[in-house]
Amino acid sequence: MGVNRINFRDPHAQREGLGRKLVHLLLLAAFLWLIGFLGFVGFIPRAVKDGEARTDAIVVLTGGGDRLAEGFRLLDAGLSPRMLITGVAQGVTLQQVVDGMTSDKSVVPSPANLACCVTLDYEAGNTVGNAVETAAWVRDNKVTSVRLVTANYHMKRSQLEFHRALPGITIIPHPVFPKEVQDSWWFVSPRILMLLGSEYHKFIGAWGRALLQDGMLWLDGMHQQPDWWPDWHLPAWDWPDIDLPELKWPDWLPRPWSSAP
Repeated sequence: MGVNRINFRDPHAQREGLGRKLVHLLLLAAFLWLIGFLGFVGFIPRAVKDGEARTDAIVVLTGGGDRLAEGFRLLDAGLSPRMLITGVAQGVTLQQVVDGMTSDKSVVPSPANLACCVTLDYEAGNTVGNAVETAAWVRDNKVTSVRLVTANYHMKRSQLEFHRALPGITIIPHPVFPKEVQDSWWFVSPRILMLLGSEYHKFIGAWGRALLQDGMLWLDGMHQQPDWWPDWHLPAWDWPDIDLPELKWPDWLPRPWSSAP
């Protein structure tokens, strides 16, 4: 005679299959992506925090007439004695760069100032190249501080690459605000969402590459904190000086590890 056992398992319940686990994993990845994307958008600069400090040079990343116009305005205002425009196409002259501006050209310096104070870089093809070529130019011109001019949505990735390529150089971010992204309803605009999503993915790639490369330097024995690493990862704990009493095993208590009887 068999023994009847109570079974609390729902007979209709099925074991979670591989497909359901995969769906859950994809949903988790999508959730993490969304949280990261919203954080990235939240940290896009909304204003220029330091628009008055003088620097040794102004560095403008090509990609929009607003960037060039702002760089020329800063140069004309005397915030720096020289300016580098990095990422210019091969064969393009400075006059062609000025003629191709779609923004207000009244901020363009005189031909004499352009000739003496503005340098074009033709080697850079992306943000990493911008940082590398700027680093070489900075070394050649003994520059110790730069004002970095680029679009606000591009600023975080640019700062990451420039801090890695120019250790020890003061970098003041100076974002510009392109009209094409100045939309209060950006979150329902497919064009802006695609632009921000693309920049978000590029930032993740740059950040991951920085972690990998600097991590390898750490493993090789160069234990130095990278300049681009945030300050909050090492809190400055101020421990009080406390003289702890010396702890001794009491004589009256037998030691359990002792072999003596």
